[in-house]
Amino acid sequence: MNFARIGVVGAGTMGQGIAEMLAAKGLEVMLIERTPERLEQAWEQIEISLDKQLEKWAITPVEKKLILSRIAKETYIHRLAECDMVIETVSEDLEIKKEVFRKLDEVCPPSTILASNTSTLSLTELAAETQYPERVIGLHFLYPVSKIHLVEIIRALQTGEDVFQTTRKFVEETIQKRGIQVYESPGFVTTRLICVLINEAMHALSERVASADDIDNAMRIGYDFHYGPLEMADRFGLDSILAAMERMFREFGDVKYRPAVLLKQMVRAGHLGTKTGQGFFRYDKDGDRI
Repeated sequence: MNFARIGVVGAGTMGQGIAEMLAAKGLEVMLIERTPERLEQAWEQIEISLDKQLEKWAITPVEKKLILSRIAKETYIHRLAECDMVIETVSEDLEIKKEVFRKLDEVCPPSTILASNTSTLSLTELAAETQYPERVIGLHFLYPVSKIHLVEIIRALQTGEDVFQTTRKFVEETIQKRGIQVYESPGFVTTRLICVLINEAMHALSERVASADDIDNAMRIGYDFHYGPLEMADRFGLDSILAAMERMFREFGDVKYRPAVLLKQMVRAGHLGTKTGQGFFRYDKDGDRI
């Protein structure tokens, strides 16, 4: 299958990153959000991301214009019928995702692959909402999308072998990332492991083992992490970490997945990380640490 146009449903942090990455790879992208205001906010963030790359001489002004020219902003979901693949990146809520997949199943022809960027939810359950469950698959990108060259390809129980092979080829040849095959399990591989590490870092902080800065420096410098676990949590969104931990705790029933009290307190206080400017650290409107 020759992929030319990809739909991205949801223009949050991950949707912005995926849309930008796809456009940088030369693909036409249709970015869908419910309101024009949200689309404009997403567009501004994509421009900020590209401007940062310009400052580092990673891209040229011409390349920036080309990337932006390949992203079409849409609020009308029926336009996705023109896409070869649609990647859903809405909030990590099962009922919201089910509704999106029901709509996608109605508007997209049977040949369109429907992928979800979910990190913890059941692909099998999402696929069951569609008339063609064999075309549903998971594509879990990691943040930041442009810098992390790994994608988890998750097979639902119903995913067709041809859909899996086509998707794997898309990941490895079209967008040139390393794809790993994962069978459905809460948190898959990356979310399951990193959330436990982040949760343990919060326990260490609440027990005053070390400061937030020193905990992060220990892992960043000692183990060559790009971000320490606490800054990583800020960038993922503390509400997203909490939702992932709660779901894995429900599914596995193991206390190692029980969210730290500090995590719950931070979310209740509205300190969600870069999206609110305040988490374990403080951030400016561009997402840079203050």
